[in-house]
Formats: sequence, C-alpha cells, structure tokens
Amino acid sequence: MLGATGQVGRAAVRALVADGWEVTAASRGGGRDEGWPEEVRSVRLDRNEDGALAAGLGDGVDVLVDIVAYDRGHGRQLTGLADRIGSAVVVSSGAVYEDEKGRSFDTQDQPDGFPAFPVPVAEEWRTVAPGDSTYGTRKIALERELLAAGEALPTTLLRAGAIHGPYCPGPRELWFVKRALDGRPVRLLSYGGASRFHPAHVDNLAELVRLAAANPGSRVLNGADPEAPTVAEIGAAIDAVLGVESETVLIEGAPPQDLVGLTPWTAPHPVVYDMTAAERELGYRPVVSYAASLPGTVEWLAGHLKGRDWREAFPGLAKYGVDWFDYAAEDAWLASRA
Repeated sequence: MLGATGQVGRAAVRALVADGWEVTAASRGGGRDEGWPEEVRSVRLDRNEDGALAAGLGDGVDVLVDIVAYDRGHGRQLTGLADRIGSAVVVSSGAVYEDEKGRSFDTQDQPDGFPAFPVPVAEEWRTVAPGDSTYGTRKIALERELLAAGEALPTTLLRAGAIHGPYCPGPRELWFVKRALDGRPVRLLSYGGASRFHPAHVDNLAELVRLAAANPGSRVLNGADPEAPTVAEIGAAIDAVLGVESETVLIEGAPPQDLVGLTPWTAPHPVVYDMTAAERELGYRPVVSYAASLPGTVEWLAGHLKGRDWREAFPGLAKYGVDWFDYAAEDAWLASRA
C-alpha cells in the first residue's frame, strides 16, 4: 500500500489485514501505526525516487492500494508497472465533478462560482477536463490514465467525499471542537446552517478498499458516509459528544463578512454523493455513521491540539490562509446587530 501512514492508509491497512491479506505498508517515512498487527511489514518508499516503486513491487503483488496517487504522471507510473500488479485500488476525489454550467470546486472562489450538483451526484455525472492546473483536473487525468489501461490493470477508483476521522491534517470538525474547548458560547452559521458537504469517514473508505481488493475490476465509485448532515447538525452532534450547549446564530444567505458565518463546510448548494453503485457492485455497506464516528474523532482532535497552536497542529486546515477562529470579528458583527 502506498501512503499507508496517512489517515486513510492507516484504516485501510487494518481492514485488509483483518480480511486475511499480507500487507506491506509503504510510506515516505517508513513508519507504522500503533494499531497495526505485528505481521504488517512497513517499508520506506518514495514513489518519486527513480526506480523506487519498481523495486518495492519486486516480483509483483496481487493488489496495489494507492492512497496518494495524484496526477497523470502517477497513473502512467502504475500502468508502466502493470505486469507486476494484479489489480489496483486508487483513491481519487469527488472534486472531479462539475455542474451543468461548468462550475466545480476549482471555481468556488469566483463570483457565483460554487457548483450546483444534482442531489445526489452519481458517478456518471460530468467531470472537469483532465489537466495539470488544479487538484480536480489532476485527479481526473489520473483516472483517465488508469481506466484506459483496461484489463491490463483493473483499477477501482474511489471518489472520496470530505474525509474525516483521526489523523486528518485538515479536520473540518476542529471548527466546532476548538470553540467548545475555548469556552466559546456562540457560533455563527451562514446559509441558515443548511450547508452540506458529504463526509467520508476513514473506516468507510477502508471498507471500500477492502471490498475492491477482493473484487478486482475497472470502475469508478463514490466514497462517502451513509448520511450527509448539515453543518448545524454537525455542530449539535459535536456538542453532544463534548457535553456542552452552544448558542447557534443562523445567518440567512452568504457570510456577511469574510469570516463571520464561514465554516469549512460553508456552501450555498449541497454536495451529496450517490453510493448506490458501490452497494450494487461491491455489496458495500457502511461500517460507521457520521455521528457514531465522532467520539473517536473528537478525542483525537483534542489530544492532538492540546498545548499547540491550531495552525501548527493542523497544517492542512491552516493552508487556506483563513483564521477560522476570529472571535473578535464575530463579536463585532454580533454587537452591530444587537
């Protein structure tokens, strides 16, 4: 497995071992998760080093699980080694979809640029054009490269939703968890708290990996939780886990200021993925609901944050250059409305 020590990789290794696979867990650091059984073999492997992946594959593998494949080049890397790979399971992203007006996650920062997908969006829906300029265009280029290989390299591509769970470098749930830990009594939610961005827990993605590994084929499948809660519902569920009661102020429409009412889920249109194909083709059933997964996620977040600045603890959330916890701006807006 490539990317084994990332948030999805850790869970996928556990799921595959439990299913009877002999797993070699590869990562750039060569580390291992404390929850893995001793029989998991961990190796250091940087796919970008010349010949490293070929050497790591040795005489060949039955299944290659690639959590970190990113672009056309990685797709060609895998197809170039197809004679050593029985089949592949590769994590892609729901960011490849675009709406009927050509809007996608790549255009969301433009005026009226957030996409309006059908609810739910199925795998047959239109996608962005492949390219090298953005996350979405690179992921679809990866998909096209691998699907073109056909029977030479049967590949299941998993279009993941908003990934969550322990070890997440950019956890959206921190928006609520840190407020509760800070004793912040109020939170402001734009669009009436109704924004929905379909989450995908690492254990549910790991279950899809497990099923796809046992059932090789060339296919594209969405990967998401059994439900897509609103941001207001997420806040209430996290409060319940932490045993706090917060006041929620609902703002109709877009955030009135840059940060006021803005959350990592905020969007004017819902993003919900159809999981029917995974159920039909793989017999997939989710192993955990969003609410049931929260206690483990919240515990890990609180422990990882303790004594640290949130930007240091969660660089994946800090990279957006947004101060998600500008309480002064929120208080000023509230005072102006009093």
